[in-house]
Amino acid sequence: MQGEPTSGHDSATWSPLDSDGWYAARSATTALRDALVRAGLEKDFPYLRADLNAFGYGLVELGRVSPDTAERLASLLRLALMRRMREGGSQ
Repeated sequence: MQGEPTSGHDSATWSPLDSDGWYAARSATTALRDALVRAGLEKDFPYLRADLNAFGYGLVELGRVSPDTAERLASLLRLALMRRMREGGSQ
């Protein structure tokens, strides 16, 4: 807004693509994309993308998926959690 500080950025030239939030969202989206490719689910998440909200916080947009895709994702998460529990990890 007019008269408010811009945190060192000129509002006319500042780009959200230069923000830490954007880079965090992009990095997380890339990591998730790579895992989905390894799981054979790359075509099942057509709306996957990095995003920023109005406050500059990075977000990962997963979008809508089919019920079959949701079931497959739930199954993969259960398998990963069971493996972690067997290995004695709590994270």
